[in-house]
Amino acid sequence: MEAKEVTFGQVVFRGCGLDVHKKVVVATIDGEGIKKQNREFDTFTSSLKELRVWLLENRITHVVMESTSVFWKPVYNVLEPAGLTVWIVNAAHVKYVPGHKTDKKDSAWLCKLLLAGLLKPSYIPGKEQREFRDLTHYRTKLVQSNASNKNRIIRILEYANIKLSSVLSSTSGVVGTKLIDKICEGEQITMLDIDQVSYKKLEASKDEIYDSRQ
Repeated sequence: MEAKEVTFGQVVFRGCGLDVHKKVVVATIDGEGIKKQNREFDTFTSSLKELRVWLLENRITHVVMESTSVFWKPVYNVLEPAGLTVWIVNAAHVKYVPGHKTDKKDSAWLCKLLLAGLLKPSYIPGKEQREFRDLTHYRTKLVQSNASNKNRIIRILEYANIKLSSVLSSTSGVVGTKLIDKICEGEQITMLDIDQVSYKKLEASKDEIYDSRQ
């Protein structure tokens, strides 16, 4: 899916600016035919649903918030399925109002910029693509963690003068795993153990494996 080009100057008649934190969301709504209002909501799902109802009751069409850490994601997940157009903007592109920084000013400033057509939303892929992306990121982390653990095992064996990694192409293979399991159980590796796990295509000889065990 390709990102759609979004240009500045899009007309928004009724909008909401959200200042999202870990425990609280500050919302400011404004636009044609409604009075400017400011409210605070907890970030629990039940409270975010109250925010959604409030926005729909006031016929808000567009919502904008900064891409602050991961805190914007739960809010997005609750608001976007309701038909609201939710914009995520880069915090670096938004200038705060002069003076003391407060949450109410932040949300009001975002709302003002939204209505003025001065914001450009970041591209957010669809739900299916977001879930697939999260899955692939998690898989990558698992693969990296697995590789790190394998290297850690090799280092521990080397510290103990066990040179299995010198004679086996992979200490995480069937042969290496079974022999390491024996070591972890506090048992000595015997030639009988090696006979039981050895196979014809194994590059290392049984004697080499036996010598590497200590």
